[in-house]
Amino acid sequence: MSMRLTDQFTFNRQLFLRHRVRTLLLLLAVAIGVASVILLTSLGEGARGYVDREFSALGNRILAVLPGRKETTGAGPPIYGAVPRDLTLEDANALATIPGVLAVAPIVAGTTTVAYSNRSREVITLGSTDAFFAVRQLDVGAGRVLSPRSRSEPLAVCVLGVKVKRELFGSSRALGEWVRVGDRRMRVIGVLEERGESLGLDMRDMLLIPVRTAEQLFDSPSLFRILLDIAPSSDSDKIEQKILTVIRKRHDGEEDVTVISQDSMLAAFDSILVTLTLAIAAIASISLLVAGILIMNISLISVSQRRKEIGLLKAIGASSRQIKQLFIGESLLLMSMGSAAGITFAFSLILIFARLWPSFPLQPPVWAVPAALLVAFGTGLVFSIMPAKQAAALDPVLALRGLQQ
Repeated sequence: MSMRLTDQFTFNRQLFLRHRVRTLLLLLAVAIGVASVILLTSLGEGARGYVDREFSALGNRILAVLPGRKETTGAGPPIYGAVPRDLTLEDANALATIPGVLAVAPIVAGTTTVAYSNRSREVITLGSTDAFFAVRQLDVGAGRVLSPRSRSEPLAVCVLGVKVKRELFGSSRALGEWVRVGDRRMRVIGVLEERGESLGLDMRDMLLIPVRTAEQLFDSPSLFRILLDIAPSSDSDKIEQKILTVIRKRHDGEEDVTVISQDSMLAAFDSILVTLTLAIAAIASISLLVAGILIMNISLISVSQRRKEIGLLKAIGASSRQIKQLFIGESLLLMSMGSAAGITFAFSLILIFARLWPSFPLQPPVWAVPAALLVAFGTGLVFSIMPAKQAAALDPVLALRGLQQ
C-alpha cells in the first residue's frame, strides 16, 4: 500500500474535523507560543531601536562628567568610589575653556514642591543654564528658555514641563504667572514642547530653573553632573583626557570624576538589551515546549482511541513506517497551522501597537520568526515520535478487536 501526501492530508483533515475542540485547543497552544516568541523579542528589539534613536537624536558628541571615580567595570554597571570633592560651577566653567568644547551644561537635581493657587505637587527639579536646552536638544512650545544670565545669577524664573503645566494651570495660560517652588516664588517664562521625553527622562514632568537658583533652593553647591557638547571635528578621547587633566589640577591632583561618552553608554545599553531579548525569547520558547508536551499527551490518548482505525490501516497493507508518518504528519500539520495563526496574530498586534504608540514601535528581529518556527517544528517532531512508535507497534489483529497488546 502506498500513501500519497494528499491521502495523508485528507486523513488528518477528517481527524481534525471529528475532534474540533481538541484541535482548536492544540492550535491555540501553538499559536500562543509562536506569538509570544515574536512579540517578546519585538519588545526587546523595539527597546534597542528606541534607545538608539534617542541617542542619535542627541548626536554622538556629548560627554557626561560625573562625580566619583569609576573603580570597577565588567558586565554590571560601574561602581563609583567616595567623592573627595564635589563638582562645582567653577569646575564647569573651567571645562568650558577646553578647545573643542562647544557648550557646557552644569546640572543640579532635586525634588521639591511646586504650587499654584490651591494646587501643588512634588516634581523633579533640574537647575541648569541656557546651554542645557541646546545640549539636550529641548525646546519650548510657549514662552522662552532660560537666558544666558542663568549661568551666573539666581534668577526667580522657571520653565515647566507640559504635564506639570496641565496639572497646575489646566487649560489656563501659565506664562507670566508666579508659582511657589519650595520656599521661593518664581515666574513662569516657558513651557516645554510636548516632545519633551529624552532617554527615559520624562521632561514633561519636570521643572527647570537657573543653576544658581537651584544651589540656593537645595542649599548645596554640588553638581549632579556636567554635560559637554563637543565639536564634531574634535577627538573625543583627547577631550576626555583634557577634562581629567583640568579636574586633577582643580582637585589637588585627585582624578575623582568619571567621564562617560554617549558611545559607551549606547554600547552598554545595547549589550544589556541584546541579552534581555535573547533571555525573553528563551522564556517564550517554553510555551512551545508546553504545547509540544500537550500534543504528545493527546496523541498518546488518540492512539488508544483509534486502535481499530490503526488496525484496519495495517490490515489493508499500511506499513509501520506509514503509520508513523501519519502521526508525525498530524503533529507537524498542527504546528504549521498554529504557527501561521501565531505569526498573523503577532504581526497584527505589532501594527496596532505602532498606531497607538508610534514613538516606541515594536520591531521583531530578523531571526524571531525563523527561530519561532524552528522551535515549533522541532518540538512537534520530537514530541510526536513516541505516539508514532506506539501506534506503529500495534498488532493489527488485536487492534481490530480493540484489545491491548
